[in-house]
Amino acid sequence: MEYMTESADRTPGHILCCECGVPISPNPANICVACLRSKVDISQGIPKQVCVSFCKQCQRYFQPPGTWIQCALESRELLALCLKKIKGPLSKVRLVDAGFVWTEPHSKRLKVKLTIQKEVMNGAILQQVFVVDYVVQPQMCGDCHRVEAKDFWKAVVQVRQKTLHKKTFYYLEQLILKYGMHQNTLRIKEIHDGLDFYYSSKQHAQKMVEFLQCTVPCRHKASQRLISQDIHSNTYNYKSTFSVEIVPICKDNVVCLSPRLAQSLGNMNQICVCIRVTSAIHLIDPNTLQVADIDGSTFWSNPFNSLCHPKQLEEFIVMECSIVRDLKRSAGAGMISKKHMLGEVWVQKTSEMNTDKQYFCRTHLGHLLNPGDLVLGFDLANCNLNDEHVNKMNSDRVPDVVLIKKNYDRTKRQRRRNWKLKELARERENMDTDDERQYQDFLEDLEEDEAIRKNVNIYRDSTIPVESDTDDEGAPRISLAEMLEDLHISQDATGEEGESMMTQ
Repeated sequence: MEYMTESADRTPGHILCCECGVPISPNPANICVACLRSKVDISQGIPKQVCVSFCKQCQRYFQPPGTWIQCALESRELLALCLKKIKGPLSKVRLVDAGFVWTEPHSKRLKVKLTIQKEVMNGAILQQVFVVDYVVQPQMCGDCHRVEAKDFWKAVVQVRQKTLHKKTFYYLEQLILKYGMHQNTLRIKEIHDGLDFYYSSKQHAQKMVEFLQCTVPCRHKASQRLISQDIHSNTYNYKSTFSVEIVPICKDNVVCLSPRLAQSLGNMNQICVCIRVTSAIHLIDPNTLQVADIDGSTFWSNPFNSLCHPKQLEEFIVMECSIVRDLKRSAGAGMISKKHMLGEVWVQKTSEMNTDKQYFCRTHLGHLLNPGDLVLGFDLANCNLNDEHVNKMNSDRVPDVVLIKKNYDRTKRQRRRNWKLKELARERENMDTDDERQYQDFLEDLEEDEAIRKNVNIYRDSTIPVESDTDDEGAPRISLAEMLEDLHISQDATGEEGESMMTQ
């Protein structure tokens, strides 16, 4: 007699659906899935079409009750925003999966595919997949609405510089564009002595003031004015004003330092030339090539002014130029510039070519000048200097002529300039020919000074053909490697004209 073992493989029993009679595996409801779905819809109560508000000015979506957030298409942040719109009905079911269904970017539609589960008859768990359609509706947010109104602001930053030349402002404008400090402004207004930046919050204005303190030597004052108050809730509404004053020194200015300041900078001469203004004032002594940097706090402790106006620049012709090789340095002298060469020059005014009057001077432009070159400089011997430090100096210590920069043909430089700069969108009071001349001076300074050029975004102008880096006269030019391509997003991937949902 043999012992019979039961087979390990057992097939589950089947029952008939009580509705349609189809054989099914046993379940608590004893109904097939098709019949169960026909009787119960677990997605009932969940809206299949929802509206989402989108501000096309600032590219942000509205998140109730009063927040605007920036989300990329098909991002996790946007998916969370969409699910929060139906958070109430979704709390009654179990969310298993959620994801975006691809739609055209310009269709103003967002489709989200949801997978949910819910317990139905007698403990049976039913799973269902469906799509919720989100309609993107344009709506201007409160911040953009105030920007468009142009009459609402809570803080203003007034940037001023008491000088007749705007080179520092042109340089500051490029820094603001490079680091995007203009994005939170309601509007920018240009006046005679500077710029006004209007903001919707005090925090943005304070951030702008901190940026100015890091980029240019300046000082600031803050004040506020009470607009309204609520004595019951103890709330106050103020308008804040930040007054920022930039040092009144620009590039190519001739200055006279106080004896105390000149001694603290390494016993340099009091008559110096400003070669650059960045976060500090960079000075060079044209007699010894000694350089010094003066920050904002040092300047306000020992202030000094420019001796001559930029319109007082005169044109000289170089008659003779020799390089000074061995220069005796005094004890305690400061750092010497390695980018310049000291030269002894005999010059004559181009307006006095019919006379034999010549001037002798030392200059920091010895590496650029040759006999016959034209150079711009200040004639200190024949001008009226109204400065307290100059009046106390010995006349032998004041040079007759201070040379500033080599002169090139401006018309030819403008014609061959194959690059351009971006400008801030601002309100202008008036634009005269003097402003255009000062802007051309700033462009020439960018070509001549590589240190300033590193902080500025320079874009290639495709309308001007590319030529060699130097022209026949040897005028400095910006190489093609230093230029950026000016990107315009106006075409889609197929080359056809089109706009995305974000720009409509």
